[in-house]
Amino acid sequence: MSLLRLHPDDDVAVALADQGPNISAGHKVAVRAISAGHPVRKYGQVIGIASAEIASGDWVHTHNLVMSDADRATEIGADRRALGASTATAAWSGYRRSDGRWGTRNTIAILTSVNCSATVARRIAAAFPAEGLPEGVDDVAAYTHTGGCGGASDGEDVRMLQRTLAGYARHPNVAAVLIVGLGCEANQIPDWFVKEGLAPGPALRSLSIQEAGGTLKAIEDGKAIVRDLITLAAEARREPAPVSGLVVGLQCGGSDGWSGVTANPALGRAVDRLIAQGGSAMLSETPEIWGAEHLLLRRADAETAERLIARLTWWRDHASANGMELNNNPSPGNLKGGLTTILEKSLGAVAKAGSAPLEDVIGYAQPLRKPGLSFMDSPGYDPCSATGQIASGANLIAFTTGRGSVFGSKPSPCLKIASNARLAGWMAEDIDIDASSVLEGESLDDVGERIFHRLLSLASGDPSASEILGIGDAEFVPWQRGAYL
Repeated sequence: MSLLRLHPDDDVAVALADQGPNISAGHKVAVRAISAGHPVRKYGQVIGIASAEIASGDWVHTHNLVMSDADRATEIGADRRALGASTATAAWSGYRRSDGRWGTRNTIAILTSVNCSATVARRIAAAFPAEGLPEGVDDVAAYTHTGGCGGASDGEDVRMLQRTLAGYARHPNVAAVLIVGLGCEANQIPDWFVKEGLAPGPALRSLSIQEAGGTLKAIEDGKAIVRDLITLAAEARREPAPVSGLVVGLQCGGSDGWSGVTANPALGRAVDRLIAQGGSAMLSETPEIWGAEHLLLRRADAETAERLIARLTWWRDHASANGMELNNNPSPGNLKGGLTTILEKSLGAVAKAGSAPLEDVIGYAQPLRKPGLSFMDSPGYDPCSATGQIASGANLIAFTTGRGSVFGSKPSPCLKIASNARLAGWMAEDIDIDASSVLEGESLDDVGERIFHRLLSLASGDPSASEILGIGDAEFVPWQRGAYL
């Protein structure tokens, strides 16, 4: 049987190829007998408890492995070490904005204050296909959502929506903005501007459908405004940019048993290179670090660790109050791909963050405050999490997948990394990099180097697979936590 054991202390190994009707590639096989009630280790970490006697050579999955709620020993800050200063001088080409940040794209954003203005915003954007835009203007995109009304104007959901929209309005990948409202919604545009410190001007315009005189008149008014914004955006030019100008949002979706072996740790090596040269990265999806949080806490100072623990406590209480448990995740696709418990999935997911110190923990869509590695609180739902990361300032997204994902994002381009060769070939049009070469002998460092340089070329304007497919408009999903009234 062809197996890969990831750590000397592991009780299981990963099947490199299908081993009969039950044990598929990426699934776990016991390398020694495990008694019922004993912990089971993978990556050198506990991923669950044996719920039955397991013999050496047995398939290990949901029928004999269950979640463990045992405390994981945590010594805060024990692994907090600065990365060695890089002697490399990587370069890319971007748009320098007036606030000093750097854009990887030069786009026009049509934002909506409320769901009622979604159709008008989409119709305006549709009048400006990418192939008709002047050189240097990448896109005109409408960012629509289902919120903005049905609750109090100062309610939690409206405030979070305002923060998210403001993050897109200020985003360095966005050259100019049109905000389309209905007129009577809870999320009033003038109040939102005041709360978020936004000032109307040539590059920040707004439009009310009711004041315009209805749908068709608002569409025509909006198109006229966008024509002006395109002229403004076309003045921007790319110039040499430092790696410190890059902020990469780290995502994974449709994970499998290989994600934590190939794609995620390879992305982690790329993140270490990025941060060593002054760049920044954001890990998110708080429910999907459950069981691996001790690895991050060991890389945090006391204040940062306290903030991360507070967010994890909120999620545990939130799940309990809604009759759920955090081990509801892994998803059906994750289970089919070989992942069994949230502990196992989280250990693989955290590998995306490399080994840099954890510098900060921020709320959903809150502006990034420190360079280096940060954690942004969010649900374990890719579009919602990536939306928050972009609002926080991510100008690139790096997304690993094992089962296959068709995710893409705007205005920040998304690099898709496959964990296995079958996926990379089967869904080739959706994948940018195949990390499965790790299983053929290529080092994680070398694959990480490839990912790092592909991120630089993506930042400089080379299109991603999802951009070529035109994906990203529908993936704007602000987090809605409250109830409608």
